[in-house]
Amino acid sequence: MSFDRRIKIAPSILSADFANFGAECRAIEAEGADWVHVDVMDGHFVPNITFGPATCAAIRPHIKGVMDVHLMIAPVDPYIEAFAAAGADVITAHVEAGPHIHRTLQAIRNTGKKAGLAINPGTGLDGVENLLDMLDLVCVMTVNPGFGGQSFIASQVDKVRRLRALIGDRPIHIEIDGGVTPVTAPLVAAAGADVLVAGSAVFKGGSVSDPAPYGANIRAIRAAAEAAL
Repeated sequence: MSFDRRIKIAPSILSADFANFGAECRAIEAEGADWVHVDVMDGHFVPNITFGPATCAAIRPHIKGVMDVHLMIAPVDPYIEAFAAAGADVITAHVEAGPHIHRTLQAIRNTGKKAGLAINPGTGLDGVENLLDMLDLVCVMTVNPGFGGQSFIASQVDKVRRLRALIGDRPIHIEIDGGVTPVTAPLVAAAGADVLVAGSAVFKGGSVSDPAPYGANIRAIRAAAEAAL
């Protein structure tokens, strides 16, 4: 998994057909997805329950590229090795999920995986600077975590801009998760984001039997983001 700052589209399988995950992963990659984003929710840290390590292991053989696993769970540390063994390439934990995020990032790095830090809309950047040298990705939540299909929180664009300045030349991706569409993608791309997670905006109108709309949706988001650079 090499580093570059080109725009990458990471469809969230939270919006996919749950009965056809393998086919959905193959379809979105065939239609131009760069990464596959897996939203893991525990019904405790966030008000929903989704997938666990077994689901990640089941879909891993269907994903040729990057499997980006976003842990919206607390505690995080007891489950890191299981998600690493399940085939995650990037494991992202929330700064709000526990008191020892430095230890959590160490644990992710110790598995040989890329380490990500997620920040909720109500969380500032104060605690990020001391962690930058442990990070491969910072995920700026542009909705409150826990549900798909929410509206983009525009106030987070300035946070992305400040984060971009804080990162400087370090090889750290800035990921946006929440409300990404062809309308909002240019805002965050211009501010410095390079990985755009999109759920309903990618999967709307398509299916595994007719995946062409997935490709059209991915191309629309990518084109809008790249036009802002």
